[in-house]
Amino acid sequence: MKILMASSEAVPFAKTGGLADAVSALSLALAKLGHEIKVVLPRYYSINRAELTKLPGEMGVPVSGGEAWSAVYTAELPGSAKKNPVEVYFIDHEGFFGRDGIYGVPGEPDFLDNPRRFAFFCRGVFQVCRKIGWTPDVFHAHDWPAALVPVFLKYGERPRDFPQAVSALTIHNLGYQGVYSKENFYHTNLGWDVFYSAGFEDWNMMNMLKAGLYTADKLNTVSPNYARETQTQAHGFRLDGVLRYRSGDYTGILNGIDTDLWNPQKDPYIPEPYSAKDLSGKAKAKTALQEWFGLPVKPDVPVIGMVTRLVEQKGVGEVFGPAYGSAWSICNDMDVQLVLLGSGEPWCENEIKSLSYRLANFKAHIGYSEKESHLIEAGSDFFLMPSRYEPCGLNQMYSLVYGTLPIVRNTGGLADTVQNFNEKTGKGTGFMFDDLTPSAIYNTVGWANATYHNRRKDLETMRVAGMKQNFSWKKSAELYVDLYEAARTVSSEDRNPDDARR
Repeated sequence: MKILMASSEAVPFAKTGGLADAVSALSLALAKLGHEIKVVLPRYYSINRAELTKLPGEMGVPVSGGEAWSAVYTAELPGSAKKNPVEVYFIDHEGFFGRDGIYGVPGEPDFLDNPRRFAFFCRGVFQVCRKIGWTPDVFHAHDWPAALVPVFLKYGERPRDFPQAVSALTIHNLGYQGVYSKENFYHTNLGWDVFYSAGFEDWNMMNMLKAGLYTADKLNTVSPNYARETQTQAHGFRLDGVLRYRSGDYTGILNGIDTDLWNPQKDPYIPEPYSAKDLSGKAKAKTALQEWFGLPVKPDVPVIGMVTRLVEQKGVGEVFGPAYGSAWSICNDMDVQLVLLGSGEPWCENEIKSLSYRLANFKAHIGYSEKESHLIEAGSDFFLMPSRYEPCGLNQMYSLVYGTLPIVRNTGGLADTVQNFNEKTGKGTGFMFDDLTPSAIYNTVGWANATYHNRRKDLETMRVAGMKQNFSWKKSAELYVDLYEAARTVSSEDRNPDDARR
């Protein structure tokens, strides 16, 4: 199939979170299966034009009040195979994308003109196809910035030049929806009747993701359990009714991980490679981790690692909250060491700095380091991930393949990838809790700590079981192919071409 990926992020060009990793990894995995993949991105200020190839001529994009002109650049996605490379196309418009930040900047985390910026981008996706003379079988949109691609396909583009094309929309995080004043609908260049028929209306506001969920031929999110959770009021962020309505077209496909980059058998960031058959290298990684963070080198003291964004979604308030967080009690009451790498909310960064100064067995680095993230995954005995909600999660999968047992909340993709330790059978791959409370986190860390000291044989069995799991993108890519094939079986009557309007 010919598959176009429309996204606001893709590594290594633009990244704020897991969306960027998923789009690039899925594209490469699909190409390895023999499909023709092209990715379309905005050309942000941070993406160096000198490293791209400019296509001849300018490209006009229909917008409110006329047409906006842009340039188009191209590059090959790193990691592409020579025989079937993934080509990336960049829509270059200085007014919309020639600025610092993807969605916003410090002090203005959400640019006021984001609806106009990404409406332009979504319409430009189709213009890129025309410019390069390429007709996709599938338009695959990712999250709210690209959610208007299915809308434009149904209400205008499909009847004109893409009669056989279908659309898929992936929810990477339902908490971000692109909700703005409905006056911004003007920038879509669609009729106001479409505002209601396509599902934009949201309590007298304009919801870009909701419109995509109404109109895409097939929908999915990034884990089976999160697909179930998002159809409930507790986790649906007010769109659970829409997702229940579309439940027949909605599924969960677990993200994979880059098993070339995250592989303890060939990781350049750790002291010595290791595998499920020989874990001696993991002990050396633990020593290196303790030394790197300035902790006493104690082989028999469990190390608990965290690599996280310091935001509410990740449950950091329950761990580091100044009045009630569990980190202080864990480090005072238990013979453990805790290391953290992350950045985010200023209050949390400040509290973590204070705790690391006051607690001898807690050390943290504010920021991000690729080397440190790999060292934490390899050198820790446990990995703490107390997410409020987690669409898929990657770090728990990294932890498993590195023989580091996750301590996680029973939610989203964490529940799909971690098997809770069963004390009767000795089987499992991690430790889970249900309620997001400081006491639940404290008790589960205590459970893991007790298992470490009293049931080492079970602990080693769990490590090996985790390392043997398959989280490669090939498996996920095959499920996406099934999703595309299901979308292509939708009849032309179901696509409602007679309803299409500019």
